[in-house]
Amino acid sequence: MYLTQGLHRCMQQTPDDRATVFQGRTQTFRTLHGRVSRLAGALQAQGMAPGDRVSMLALNSDRYIEYMLAVWWGGGVLNPVNIRWSVPEIVYSLDDCDTGILIVDDQFLPMVPGILAGARRPPCVIHAGEQRAPDGLLGYEALIAAATPVPDAFRGGNDLASIMYTGGTTGKPKGVMQSHLNLWASAVSRMAQYREGSGAFVSLQVAPLFHTAAMARAVGHIVMGDVQVIQPGFVPAAVLAAVEQEKIEELLLVPTMLQALLADPAFGRHDLSSLRRISYGASPISAGLLDRALAALPDIDFFHAYGMTEASPLITVNPPGNHRHAGRQSGLYRSAGRASAGVTMRIVDPEGNEVPRHTVGEIIVRGANVFSGYWNRPKETAEALRDGWLYTGDGGYMDDEGYLFIVDRLKDMIVTGGENVYSAEVESVLSLHPDVASCAVIGIPDADWGEAVHAVVVPHAGRNPDEAALREHCRAALAHYKCPRSIEFRADLPLSAAGKILKRDLRDAYWRGQARQVG
Repeated sequence: MYLTQGLHRCMQQTPDDRATVFQGRTQTFRTLHGRVSRLAGALQAQGMAPGDRVSMLALNSDRYIEYMLAVWWGGGVLNPVNIRWSVPEIVYSLDDCDTGILIVDDQFLPMVPGILAGARRPPCVIHAGEQRAPDGLLGYEALIAAATPVPDAFRGGNDLASIMYTGGTTGKPKGVMQSHLNLWASAVSRMAQYREGSGAFVSLQVAPLFHTAAMARAVGHIVMGDVQVIQPGFVPAAVLAAVEQEKIEELLLVPTMLQALLADPAFGRHDLSSLRRISYGASPISAGLLDRALAALPDIDFFHAYGMTEASPLITVNPPGNHRHAGRQSGLYRSAGRASAGVTMRIVDPEGNEVPRHTVGEIIVRGANVFSGYWNRPKETAEALRDGWLYTGDGGYMDDEGYLFIVDRLKDMIVTGGENVYSAEVESVLSLHPDVASCAVIGIPDADWGEAVHAVVVPHAGRNPDEAALREHCRAALAHYKCPRSIEFRADLPLSAAGKILKRDLRDAYWRGQARQVG
């Protein structure tokens, strides 16, 4: 299967329906089809050959969707750039997979001189902004206007579709190689779990499109002929306004975004009645945040998706029913759900043997969605892919009905006095305290216990939580060794561009110059 198939289908069946909406600019599938075929021709004219890498460093826009489709149409491979990276990190990702073309929007133009000066092979830079292209750079719109449409290269199946660089939590970032089949399988798996009826959805894209979750979601929307309303990034008030103005029916958020949405002063001032479902993922949701979300949005279907870039990304889905009363009573709301369509999942011990149900081990998966390896990293590939299984590095257990409960990233697990403490469990309890807006739990060095449980708490606005009261709150629900020995209060938590809490940044201040015993 090839990833431009959805665009061909829409051109055949619904050419004059809306495809994208971005800041007042609307294009139909007919327009999108024409622009993609011309942009593919322009990229080929700038040297893109089959299998060549093309990067984009930009905020979300309709042009990001065009970039994705045009690179595939022309036979190339995506290398989306993390917008939070520094120039040296960007240069590393371009050099590592020999990227020849870089598309940049207005926001990131100041980084171009540094990229060109630092790159081993300075890329051809195309400016895709609203301003006029600076001298010396090619203009995106001018290239499209002058280009001749080219036929679809129809690369697909196991052909490489994208190289997405991980965040580099340990050492240099690794390039995750995803094939057309990987991304197609994940998109179809998502549709099998999420779709209701055959009509087109109006969806809001605010999660960063350089991230695999948003990119795979965009693929699925094109396959189904959905309308994608796109915003440059996540701004709570703008999201709420867009839901009302564009009659948004579904959106993808990470828990930190959902929390910001509920806390924004504009919440409650807009008509959100069109909204039918919210998908959340990238990190677990705390019990406290879920309570607030269900109370504020009682008619919304909440889906929890667990995945990772190496799985393109979908692994499990927890459906809306488990977020309602019965799911709360049974505890299934805390689950990540069951293996998604086309995915096989096991929980194994360190030797790779499947463990009994309700026993914590490493989550491993296999399926057509699983990546083919890390770019030029045979050792790391062999560690992650064993006998056809992807070893996720996540710890969890499975209940008797096949529901997955994630306890922690294995590297985030805290070992204190010989006991394993899973940070997500402590965070879930802390989040239920009325003074706590968000929190993160990490292990810090301790001379007696090896590691001590340490909580970093962001209070609700106007609240002044007491450390002793929070500890007492935890002791009522957790074994003594799991309770935080120390609590730190902050105004905010460090977040990745995808909205994940960066625990490594929190740990660094405590572990600098020392080696953690875990991860």
